[in-house]
Amino acid sequence: MPAAAFTFVRLKYHSGDWDAVDERMPANLLHSLVQYTKVPVDPKEKVVALDSSELFNYPFCYLSGHRLVQFSSTEKQNFIQYVRNGGFVFVDDCNHDIDGLFARSFEEQMRQCFGSSALKKIPKTHPIYSQFFTFKDGPPNTGFELNGWGDDLVHDYLKAIEIKDRIGVLYSNKDYGCEWDYDFRNKRFLAEDNTKFGVNILLYALT
Repeated sequence: MPAAAFTFVRLKYHSGDWDAVDERMPANLLHSLVQYTKVPVDPKEKVVALDSSELFNYPFCYLSGHRLVQFSSTEKQNFIQYVRNGGFVFVDDCNHDIDGLFARSFEEQMRQCFGSSALKKIPKTHPIYSQFFTFKDGPPNTGFELNGWGDDLVHDYLKAIEIKDRIGVLYSNKDYGCEWDYDFRNKRFLAEDNTKFGVNILLYALT
């Protein structure tokens, strides 16, 4: 675990609408880290430009949106270098649609960055599903998958790009960002805390 406080970094990229979603989600997940673990945290989300060298100061980044993802040459170079150097990027499709613009354009960027076969489905036995809490059936479903906005399907998998047998890019069409986008004080009204998988993701990125 890091000696310094963990910082939740949101990636700013020139295309798309990186800043239009999930405003309360980072604080909610940070609250969960404090609630369940001893990881020190910075309570405020930080926005870092993908084309900035500041990116390399942080082990975890989050990227999301609804629209086109088309990296500039510097953004693409930084993304590749960050992932190959051991950084972790959690990418969440807020359209939860495998045929939507965000999904198609982001996956094309990954093909350009890492090759056509780099982004693959991960098995339900992957260590990320037992990093802290155990999810025997793989990725938990979200309440946003069957609301008619996206492809109206429940996705029973996540995809990832692995570098040296470690996830460097975790990619979701399940819209976890919106699922966790609520004030952490409302968590007490849930029968089961739905941010637990988020804790797994963050701890996997940090270990």
